[in-house]
Amino acid sequence: MAKQPVVVLGASGLLGRAVYKAFSESDAFNVIGTAFSRARGSLVVLDVTSKSAVEAFLATHKPAAVISCAAERRPDVAEKDKDGAHLINVTSVGWLAKACKDNNAWFCYLSTDYVFDGTAPPYEVDSVPNPLNYYGQSKYLGEQECVKCNPESAILRIPLLYGDVEWDDESAVNCLVPIIKNKAKPVIMDDFQLRFPTNVVDAASALLALTTQATSGKSVKGIYHFCAQEQFTKYQLCSIIADLLQADISHLTPLREAAKDAVASRPFNAYLSNKRIEEEAGIKIQCVDFKAWWADYLKAKGN
Repeated sequence: MAKQPVVVLGASGLLGRAVYKAFSESDAFNVIGTAFSRARGSLVVLDVTSKSAVEAFLATHKPAAVISCAAERRPDVAEKDKDGAHLINVTSVGWLAKACKDNNAWFCYLSTDYVFDGTAPPYEVDSVPNPLNYYGQSKYLGEQECVKCNPESAILRIPLLYGDVEWDDESAVNCLVPIIKNKAKPVIMDDFQLRFPTNVVDAASALLALTTQATSGKSVKGIYHFCAQEQFTKYQLCSIIADLLQADISHLTPLREAAKDAVASRPFNAYLSNKRIEEEAGIKIQCVDFKAWWADYLKAKGN
């Protein structure tokens, strides 16, 4: 059987690279990866905030599926540049969803646990969103735009991500490593908000499984959740990584209440239930053990 073409938008990012790699290693797909400011190697330059560019690209390549990992994912940046966040997280999503519909391509939009306020977990796919910051608002608006422009689209909500980064600040988990190592700089570290860090390789596997079903004739639409099961605060994450590094974290002071000076508010516990993806899509949630992954990763990086 001929391989089916799949486009991964934002393939230069932390999640996008993992998704691109997963599809590249699949026998079922020919993957085309796009990027903008970081386009290199085999990645194709595409500005998803240009309606004409999006329409021309999909009309030319005629993919069987399109997965959008392109987004403004940083809550503090989104809060400071709402117009920019809205353009890429909302407006461009409508263009992509419509262009996929016009070209008979299955579309999957990546969303976030931050569409919820974190007061009533676990969150099912039909739980009512109530985002606390503009990042969450823009992703929720993007979900609505996606469904409005292409009712056959799928939306996959995911939580905090970590993985093999190109620089530490690419992940809100990986960025803790230099903070742990820099004993000269005292830091107040959140020990309040509950997080469920999920490895990008695991998220990519879920996306590959969903896409395989969607391109095999199965109806895969609406909202799905994918979330690892281990629960930590940021201070607890620091403790785990510091233990592996044999580093002292006495320069970190745990903050056991919501930060009052945060640029963007965060939900206390936005745990996403995996019920639909497991029961309806039949995708078994298998996630790497957080500490075990970090032990291997730090060793490979020479730490």
